[in-house]
Amino acid sequence: MRALRVVVIIGVILGALFAGADRWAVGYAENRLAERIQQARPGQVGGAEVEIHGFPFLTQALSHDLDQVDLRLKDVEATADGRKTRLSQVDASFRGVKLNGSYSGGTAERAEGTALLTYADLTEASQNGVTLTYGGAPGKVKVTATVDVLGKKVTRSVVSTVTLVDAPGAKGGNGEKVVRVRADQVPGEGIPGIEGMIRKKTDFDRRLDEGLPSGLQLSALTSDESGVHLTLAGKDVSLAGS
Repeated sequence: MRALRVVVIIGVILGALFAGADRWAVGYAENRLAERIQQARPGQVGGAEVEIHGFPFLTQALSHDLDQVDLRLKDVEATADGRKTRLSQVDASFRGVKLNGSYSGGTAERAEGTALLTYADLTEASQNGVTLTYGGAPGKVKVTATVDVLGKKVTRSVVSTVTLVDAPGAKGGNGEKVVRVRADQVPGEGIPGIEGMIRKKTDFDRRLDEGLPSGLQLSALTSDESGVHLTLAGKDVSLAGS
């Protein structure tokens, strides 16, 4: 009986040591992977946080296969139709991650996530001299623009619908999408020349060329008081974000 008790105690101690070592190892790996992601895009990511799921971690690491890795990027420099813009936050969950030989990155079988585009950043991306704010309902934004009518500066606000549409030239369901902002109604609608003048300011499309982890694509969007929320999904997605 005493011998059994000793065996049990030793087993508990060894188990605790293994669990402690496993948690230290996963913490170290999370920090190193976060650093690697930022190093791969110098000056383009304000911060990176990584969380590796599953226990034990060490057996996953030895096989170079991770069940799930969650990534949060902050202040991501993106490119929309060649114009620099910013994604306030990108959250992605990678499933079935195959690590590379140096453990500095990997590729996920599939991934999904979200990205936040604030109204300030959407205003910057518009490049039309307009200001965008929340439109009071999901999928709506308010666009304020100033136009020259008969030599006078006139400022007007319109409620616009923000949607995700197929990119021009997209073929075969390749998933390429653009963010489209279109005014529901404009002042002077029906008056020759006025509607086109206003819509030239308020309406625009923007394709997100760079900024997301390679393989992630836009699949849906909505809006609320904090900004426009982009839904992301993809297969064979790069975890290193390069």
